[in-house]
Amino acid sequence: MSQTPLTKVVIPAAGLGTRFLPATKALPKEMLPIVDTPTLQYIVEEAVAAGLKDLILIQGRGKSAIEDHFDVAFELETTLAARNKTKDVEALRRISSMVSVLSVRQKVPLGLGHAVLCAKSAVGNEPFGVMLGDDMVDGEDPCILQLWRVFQKHQKGVIALMEVPAEETSMYGIAAGDMLDERTMNITRIVEKPKKDAPSRMAVIGRYVLPPSIFEHLEKTERGVGGEIQLTDALARLMATEGLIGYRFTGTRYDAGDKLGYLKANIAYALKRPELRDGLMAFMGELTGAKK
Repeated sequence: MSQTPLTKVVIPAAGLGTRFLPATKALPKEMLPIVDTPTLQYIVEEAVAAGLKDLILIQGRGKSAIEDHFDVAFELETTLAARNKTKDVEALRRISSMVSVLSVRQKVPLGLGHAVLCAKSAVGNEPFGVMLGDDMVDGEDPCILQLWRVFQKHQKGVIALMEVPAEETSMYGIAAGDMLDERTMNITRIVEKPKKDAPSRMAVIGRYVLPPSIFEHLEKTERGVGGEIQLTDALARLMATEGLIGYRFTGTRYDAGDKLGYLKANIAYALKRPELRDGLMAFMGELTGAKK
């Protein structure tokens, strides 16, 4: 199996973030903090941990804060340095140097499929990753790297899968097929947010490694659920022509684009911080005791 690295990842971040209004009236939802770090930074750190250096950010109006976050903050760094806050300066410089960001404007919000299509010229003719800006996966092995290894083995598009309760299948794209091993599925059917009779409980999660041919399928895809160009519909075309693989990744996934998922992510990541864990555990114990 080839050991060539995955070099480009597309992060769609043009959504309006209406589920988090009024917080997202002026702040991109991808910049909402998990403890003290923007959600999107965790996504980028996963990409960097997988060896990626080129990030293609799909943005809409009012998203300049994202670019600013990954840029050099000269005035802030200078002020902190003058106050001898060396660790803070180092942390800021690590952010600005971790990755090269190319920003592409999605002028009309026509859905995830359209956002990925906006990256066509920046991606070129090579496989690429897609990582959703509010889908967090906490694990030792970067999720996008897990998918890249599967792509290299099968030379087909790979999507991340996670089993969800039957009552939640209408919230996701759902895939079904034949299991090649305990984690790998040869997908034979994929449906976007089925209202009933879901083909399985295997939900498509916000990590993909795709061949450049996906752009041809996206260009032919008409508007689907919600009047948007659905990536799932293009994946169904890809499945029919070239095949499509699903992979049950290792790690814990948090949907930071959902209010409850966002709160869970904050608690989970705070508990990983030694300086916060004991105090937070004590507080949650107090809350639990007060409810009894």
